[in-house]
Amino acid sequence: MKVTRKQQKIVLRTLDGWRQEGVIDEAEQQRLQQHLSPQLFDWQRLSRYAFWIALACAIIAIGSLVADEYLVALLFDFGYATRAIILALIATACYFWGFRRQKHTPEKRYSNEAIMFLGVLFTALTLSQVGMALDNGSGNVAPLFLLGCAIYAAIGYLSRSGLIWLFFLLSLGSYFGTSTGYASGWGAYWLGMNYPIRFVLFGGVLLAACYLLQKPLQQRNLLNTSKAMGLLYLFIALWILSIFGNYDFDIWQSVRQIELLHWSLLFALAALACIWISLKTDDGMLRGFGLTFLGINLYTRYFELFWDGTNKVIFFLLLAISLALVGRYAERIWRVGEAGKSH
Repeated sequence: MKVTRKQQKIVLRTLDGWRQEGVIDEAEQQRLQQHLSPQLFDWQRLSRYAFWIALACAIIAIGSLVADEYLVALLFDFGYATRAIILALIATACYFWGFRRQKHTPEKRYSNEAIMFLGVLFTALTLSQVGMALDNGSGNVAPLFLLGCAIYAAIGYLSRSGLIWLFFLLSLGSYFGTSTGYASGWGAYWLGMNYPIRFVLFGGVLLAACYLLQKPLQQRNLLNTSKAMGLLYLFIALWILSIFGNYDFDIWQSVRQIELLHWSLLFALAALACIWISLKTDDGMLRGFGLTFLGINLYTRYFELFWDGTNKVIFFLLLAISLALVGRYAERIWRVGEAGKSH
């Protein structure tokens, strides 16, 4: 069995633990270890990174082309509608090529996904030209994002591509933001909510959808991407909310920090809830998001409330002591669990 060096260390550690617990004997451990064939170089990871860099370069190249009015006029000296048709045909060709390669050479995962992603780029350019062709001065761009959502969702789901599914979720967030912004006349509030509160709700709904649609998303390898984006929407919105509250920027400048304390507590509770759930389910993603944004919350509150008035040594010393107490409590629970296993 071919494994990376990191995977080899994990397997060897597992086999050693099983031998010490009496699950397998030493001869069985040696026999299983002989079936491991560590790869000296991770070619799969190199392939993934190379295609990512290639796609980044393609994005920069296309962006530079669009920004260069002379080249655009030289290569696409047509009206908006004609440009949209040409770009749509290129995007369709990329999707057709990508699906064909997935069917005949499914093992070439990264190159297939790169081709599909080119279709995503040309789809975005197509939508931009459609928007320019249909622009009536209303400023309502939400329908274009909704059309992009439909295309990216269908392609991402059918191709099992987390990268394209990511663009669907980004487009979905853009659609939600622009549609509520247009409905409110591009003011600060929609149904009494500013943008951070709206996206707290949006992130919560997205996470609830991940839970309800867990099985189909997992079958298409799209669950982790969906959950990560839901958490990202939720926590970034909570972070901004803990700083600005449900206030317009002009009003926020005269608001006292104590009036925003409940938003900071909500931010902290959400992070702690993620950590607690991760400890029960061994979910590394939830643990990472919870710890990261709990740290961001603490540092943000420190700079807001204590930077000018508290000695830095005392503040971080108190923070270290509190974290050490949490660690000691967790260690005590872990040792009780280990003792229960030994009996």
